[in-house]
Amino acid sequence: MNRLAETSSAYLRSAAHQPVHWLPWGDEPFEIARRENKPILLDIGAVWCHWCHVMDGESYEDQGLAEYLNANYVCIKVDRDERPDVDARYQRAVQALSGQGGWPLTAFLTPDGDVFYGGTYFPPDGRFGRPGFRSVLQRVLEIYRGQREQVERSARELRSHVNTALLEHKRGELTAEMLGAGAEHMARLFDWRHGGFGTAPKFPHPGAVMFLLARWWDTGAPWLREIAEKTLSGMARGGMYDQVGGGFHRYSVDERWCVPHFEKMASDNAELLNAYVQAWAAWRVPLFGRTATGIVDWALEVLADTARGGFGASQDADIGPDDDGDYFTWTPAEAQAVLSGEEWEVASRRWDIADQGEMHHKPDRNVLWVARSVEAIAAETGLDEPGVEALLETARAKLKEARDRRQTPFIDRSLYTGWNAMMSGAFLEAGAVLERADCKLHALKSLERLWEEAFVPGNGMRHVVAHDPRPTPHVPWLLDDQVQSAAAFLRAFEHTADGKWLDRARELVDMMLAFYWDEADGGFFDSREQSLGILGARAKPIQDAPTNSPNATAALVLLELSVQSGEERFREKAIRTLEAFAGTAAQLGIHGATYLRALDFLISGESKIVVAEATTSEPKLRNTALRVFRPRKVVVPTNRSPAPHIPLPTALVCSGNSCAAPASAPEQLLETLETFGRKR
Repeated sequence: MNRLAETSSAYLRSAAHQPVHWLPWGDEPFEIARRENKPILLDIGAVWCHWCHVMDGESYEDQGLAEYLNANYVCIKVDRDERPDVDARYQRAVQALSGQGGWPLTAFLTPDGDVFYGGTYFPPDGRFGRPGFRSVLQRVLEIYRGQREQVERSARELRSHVNTALLEHKRGELTAEMLGAGAEHMARLFDWRHGGFGTAPKFPHPGAVMFLLARWWDTGAPWLREIAEKTLSGMARGGMYDQVGGGFHRYSVDERWCVPHFEKMASDNAELLNAYVQAWAAWRVPLFGRTATGIVDWALEVLADTARGGFGASQDADIGPDDDGDYFTWTPAEAQAVLSGEEWEVASRRWDIADQGEMHHKPDRNVLWVARSVEAIAAETGLDEPGVEALLETARAKLKEARDRRQTPFIDRSLYTGWNAMMSGAFLEAGAVLERADCKLHALKSLERLWEEAFVPGNGMRHVVAHDPRPTPHVPWLLDDQVQSAAAFLRAFEHTADGKWLDRARELVDMMLAFYWDEADGGFFDSREQSLGILGARAKPIQDAPTNSPNATAALVLLELSVQSGEERFREKAIRTLEAFAGTAAQLGIHGATYLRALDFLISGESKIVVAEATTSEPKLRNTALRVFRPRKVVVPTNRSPAPHIPLPTALVCSGNSCAAPASAPEQLLETLETFGRKR
């Protein structure tokens, strides 16, 4: 066993048996490299990453190659989920060198931590048009030893480039035209045939969908609804959505949303849950409600710690490196073995289960996706539509029962603060809109656990949730964990009227401003200052890559907190944050969706809903306010009337500079929320 056996990361421990003398990230491997004058091999991957497992099996478990590495390199392995700050910086460096990034990230460093060569997956002996790993290792070593001065000069130049690239701010003026330009850019990227943005591989971009949904509510433009609705429908009917078990895989390798990369991430599903819940509240399309319910059910069954609260990080795609989604896919024989004749007749049509499947490595394996409508199946089989729907439901249940008996891909139970906050916030929204009390209960239990086990007074939220109140030495304090937790605490205040959540959000935001704020140029740095090599570079990210931009999320949090607290200082910092990145906003494209959502909140203005109800009564007005879709909605719960002459219960809706007449009944409030202040 190598030193990775001592770590807490599931990904690192999975490589503890490898003959490579891996070391975890820290000062030690760099000290060894300087002392022994060796280059460093840095491998960054994740427990859910298929090609990481492939490269592990092909190369790092090979005894001969391991002996070569141990003799000539100092080897570091990093879990990108545990150290997103390390990953972000080295991804930038390798992208600058090779033009591509991703996982596994394979970088070669000087003993000072600077990159001089890198790539992603390297096959052991050269195939797929990629150089062989053995020859790469030999050539890199030759260059390091024979051209040391040039190597170090190039590495310093690359560090300078990365330092500049990581600071994404460029000051500009905030205008309403930026919102229209952002929506039009998304329209140019839109795939009008299949939904989504761009071509293969196709990622979901739920933030873009939520931005367009808000623009549709404001303007009524049909094309905005078409883009959002077609994207959500395409994903929900495709193989990227798990038609048997619920929840979304990470992305689709094809433009039709059919064949996914099969890993499932808590972070992706949290944002997708938000998008489907909002769309269901706005349009009541049954598919969107079912899809949101499927995400919830999968997360509760697979990721949730139902006893103590919290959500695991991910579900792996595969059982082993030779596998490629076999757990999630079906041969016709496997499906027929568990279904009745009638069930097979409808299921094979509905989900396109045929002799020729979609998986290249095993052509008879089928990804289940919605190929035919219930109406078409009824016409083909002579059954009525309710009969088809009933058979599909029993077929789905039987397929799931059979799949549950298979060996399950690894589930990473690691609790990362930011992702837990994202999922908890989404669960609170889903609980209200889907009327699922279990969602609210688990979300609040999870947020309490975050506060008890991740919050450190005077410092903020740790990245990894653990019983030990001391920060793990090798994991820094990250902005993303602070902003996502503050956002979730604001949701909890809206949904419970318990002032402790508002106090906790304010406390976190004050620490964000103390530790991460850039007073000179505005905006927030992603972590506290580091000192080691390229990790010393300060980053100020605004792109949604791969999760929501922490700076854009911070702007949203500041704006909401300003409304909830009445403190103008938070709004002022939000404006400065948005101004800091306004000069680069046009270049962000689809990856600027969260920035546009924050800008929309500022320019279009919030809908403030003050709900005054006695603490002893059922919160009917608050529940109504939480269930209705209205963009930029801030629910302010209180037990005091907004005016002395207005009796409880009452709700006051304000938009812009005007307020509607108070509503005392849910029906009145519902009508007000759907119509008041709407510009169309």
